Amino acid sequence: MTPELQIIVVFSVFLALLAAGMAVPFAISVPALLYLLLLGGTDALKGLGLVSWGSMNSFSLTAIPLFILMAELMERSGLSIRTYRGLARLVCVIPGGLLQTNIAGCALFSAISGSSVATAAAIGGVALPQLEKRKYSPALSAGSLAAGGTLGILIPPSIAMIVYGTFTETSVAKLFMAGVIPGLVLTGLFMAFIAICALVKPEVAPKEQGPQSLREFASALSDLLPLTALVIAIMGSLYLGFATPTEAAALGCVFVLVVARVWGKLSWHVIRASLRTTTLVSGNIMFIVFAAFIFSYAISMGGVGEKLTTWLVDMKLTRTEFMFAMLILFSLLGAFVESLGIIVITVPLLYPVLLQFGFDPVWFGIVLVLFIEMGQITPPIGINLFVIQGLWNGKLSDVVRGSIPFHLLMFVMLGLLVIWPEIALWLPQNMTAK
Repeated sequence: MTPELQIIVVFSVFLALLAAGMAVPFAISVPALLYLLLLGGTDALKGLGLVSWGSMNSFSLTAIPLFILMAELMERSGLSIRTYRGLARLVCVIPGGLLQTNIAGCALFSAISGSSVATAAAIGGVALPQLEKRKYSPALSAGSLAAGGTLGILIPPSIAMIVYGTFTETSVAKLFMAGVIPGLVLTGLFMAFIAICALVKPEVAPKEQGPQSLREFASALSDLLPLTALVIAIMGSLYLGFATPTEAAALGCVFVLVVARVWGKLSWHVIRASLRTTTLVSGNIMFIVFAAFIFSYAISMGGVGEKLTTWLVDMKLTRTEFMFAMLILFSLLGAFVESLGIIVITVPLLYPVLLQFGFDPVWFGIVLVLFIEMGQITPPIGINLFVIQGLWNGKLSDVVRGSIPFHLLMFVMLGLLVIWPEIALWLPQNMTAK
């Protein structure tokens, strides 16, 4: 069997397993092991011991279970609901009412979640009953939640960025900083679009009343205080160089425990449940990372990365053409695979190509996340569309119709990043590294 045919067989097996609904770690590792056997028989499997050690021997990866634990404690202690409630009272006065709260809530929850699907599900579960009850536009309600959920992997801390940084040996702290301004700009674009819709068509969003007294205003601010202080503590410690991402995550967990005890409903049951979920989710993520390292080892043994790089360079694509090809690739993958799976599948193959094109790895990390976000709400097959549709009794067509304008706004954000890379690079270039 020729090397080209081997690669075709392996990727066909991978796509077939994904289409059959197999879990991502198995869909990655099975074809990788098959490729190793095709390359060198059982002797090719002897390096798996070192691969297994190398895949987990990463200090950056230790931040993942800590960030997951932080998010679980916030949600189970009631702090997330309290934050959304306070945010709703303050933001609802902007044209668009609770639709604005969807975006702002997703942006805030992104700062503790690190996952787009988790963000969409968490905020959607709280917001959709209220939106239906108050007769908001079904399409715009669903679309704002599906799009807002994608902020979960752009606004730090982002699990996707941690994994990308691990595979490319890029500073995770710099990636976190690089995501701040693009995340805020994209949030602003989403909210501006909703405000314009509400002003042009008032029927899509009924007017809401904000705080009616100074006491209500202070109460709303107090609901936002815990999460705001947490975000400032984490991002401030990273920017000033006081802590690594792992140390910042540990600081966040301690902070949440204290805040949940004072403002939330912290109990041993909450702690046990949070630890259990953290163990399960972290185990799943680490299994994906382990499978991805096997995949990376297999393609390096077969020289696939070098062959792909040579092939793409020989095609003499411009940087713009290469970016357009990446957009198509990630839009297709976003229909089947969650953000983490997309990164571990594509980065080992694409990273050598990125170096050939001269892309800054920090800048491209943010562009890659934006590509994945776009894929996850690409009509009609993006994964976030199905997450939101599964949370309510509406039609998938409404979710798709409502998400299209937000999908187009992401193209605007992509254009801004291409024209002004400093949007992503200014904070990392001016931070105090650690």
